[in-house]
Amino acid sequence: MPRLRSLHLDEFDPELRAMLKADQKSEREMRPTSVRAHHPELAKAYVRFMGAVKQHAVLSERLRELLRLRIAFHNQCRSCMAMRYADAVADGVTEDLVCSLEKPHEAPDLTAAERVALRYADLLATNHLAIGDALYAELAEHFSEKELVELGSWCAVCIGFGRLSATWNMVEDLPERFQTSGDAPVTPWGPDAWVTQAPAKTH
Repeated sequence: MPRLRSLHLDEFDPELRAMLKADQKSEREMRPTSVRAHHPELAKAYVRFMGAVKQHAVLSERLRELLRLRIAFHNQCRSCMAMRYADAVADGVTEDLVCSLEKPHEAPDLTAAERVALRYADLLATNHLAIGDALYAELAEHFSEKELVELGSWCAVCIGFGRLSATWNMVEDLPERFQTSGDAPVTPWGPDAWVTQAPAKTH
C-alpha cells in the first residue's frame, strides 16, 4: 500500500492546482503530484522545471520517453514503468519500440543516437563514474552541447524522482503485474501500460 497519503485535489495549494491544469489529467496521472502536494513550494518548483523542459526541449518526445522508461526499469519504479505519455506516443513510441528497451544495444528500430543516449542513461543510473571522455565523445557525434545538457538533466530527474516515487509505492491502481511484490524485476515492456490523456491544444 502507499506509504504517503495522496491529497485530494481540494486539498492542494490553490496556486499549485492552477498550475497543474488538473482538469486535463487523469487521477492516475496526478498521483505523484498528489503526494508532492504535501510540500506545495517544492511541488510548484517541480512543475515549473518540468514545464521548462517541455517548453524549451531540444530532444524529441520519443527519445525522452525511451530514456524515462529505461531508467524506470533500473529504478524499479512501477508507477513510472506503467505509464506512457500521450505526446510520446504521438511522436512514435509504440509498445514494439518499448520492447526494444529490453536490449537496446541490439534493437534495429532504435537509431544510433538513441542507442548511445540509452547507454549513457544506463550508466548514469547504475555506474555514473564509468562515464568518461570516450562516451562523451561518442555522444558528441549525435548531440550538441545544449542537447547534452538536456539529456543529462532529464536523466537526472528521472533517476532521482523515479527512485523517490518507487519508495512511495503508489501501485494500488496499476495493472496487476505492476502490483506484485516478488523478487523478479518488473519491466516496462508488456501489453498493459496506460497512456496519459493528451494535453488540450492551445491556440
